[in-house]
Amino acid sequence: MNAILLTGSRVRLACQDAQETSLAFARWQRDTQYVRLLSTDPAFPWSAEKIKSWMVEEQEKPLQDEFFFNIRTIPDDLLIGFVGLHEFSWAHGDAWVAIGIGERQYWGKGYGTEAMRLALQFAFMELNLWRVSLGVYNNNTRAIRSYQKAGFQIEGLQRSAGRRAGQVWDICFMGILRREWEKSLE
Repeated sequence: MNAILLTGSRVRLACQDAQETSLAFARWQRDTQYVRLLSTDPAFPWSAEKIKSWMVEEQEKPLQDEFFFNIRTIPDDLLIGFVGLHEFSWAHGDAWVAIGIGERQYWGKGYGTEAMRLALQFAFMELNLWRVSLGVYNNNTRAIRSYQKAGFQIEGLQRSAGRRAGQVWDICFMGILRREWEKSLE
């Protein structure tokens, strides 16, 4: 296990700076392929100001019910994406994870897999969670492979649950248990 929290060999997870992050998010949202792979929401661009306002509002909430990080490259410290844990069920030790690599030149090169592994380390070691879940369109095979490399297993499909660009896709649900994550460290 990595002794340095939130730092891997190629990326580190950093706090989100509302100004910098909102500008990057607004730029990434102009890439419709990125937006369509990222979320089940309609592909609609938000302004940097709207994103910044939302981020500041979330940071001011009294209870911490989500943990979002910027993904930054090592050693040049370039902001390339985000990863976050949200929708906690503290009673059951469960949360959902979301990740997005906004800089296309970093797609398919292992940066997201390493960032996900760091997020899982945080989830299991710092938050003491028992499981982490995610949902992904089944046509996003690159993401599914990355999640499997990080230790996630396919748990089921929700058939014809999403429509994008005139096509219908299944949503694949995946999960990883703490004991599975611990075993992957051996």
